[in-house]
Amino acid sequence: MGEVDAEIERFIRNLFDTMYAARGVGLAANQVGIARRVAVVDTGEDPAIVLIDPEIVDREGKHRAEEGCLSIPEIFGDVNRATRIIVETTSLEDGGRRQHELADLTARAVQHEIDHLNGVLFLDHLSPLKRRMLLKKWKKLRQGKPGYIEAVRAAS
Repeated sequence: MGEVDAEIERFIRNLFDTMYAARGVGLAANQVGIARRVAVVDTGEDPAIVLIDPEIVDREGKHRAEEGCLSIPEIFGDVNRATRIIVETTSLEDGGRRQHELADLTARAVQHEIDHLNGVLFLDHLSPLKRRMLLKKWKKLRQGKPGYIEAVRAAS
């Protein structure tokens, strides 16, 4: 990713502000159109965490729970995630690599945000049938709203 500088610090503050304004618990850079491996998480259970070039180096346990996403508002599905993880990330303080041991909701949120950085949505963890059902529901909820893109049908 490069050097941790004033620009990345400003970007991270903006990510937190955007996440809080949307009442989310996590936000990844690519969710706001920025192609950087940066995300933020604040579940209110643990101190807020900044993820710069994160990598999960250990995981254990498994828990199924409902997840939603700021990218797909009003849509929720049950996802299996590790209950405890160790994530390695670049430190804002000195640019060195640090490990954080996380559990429960914070571990879930960090896994969710790292999925975003890897191009994966929580929907990708669901069965194809459940995913189709939720996407159909989302399409119906979005129809007629700003930003809705009409489906293109091929002419027969």
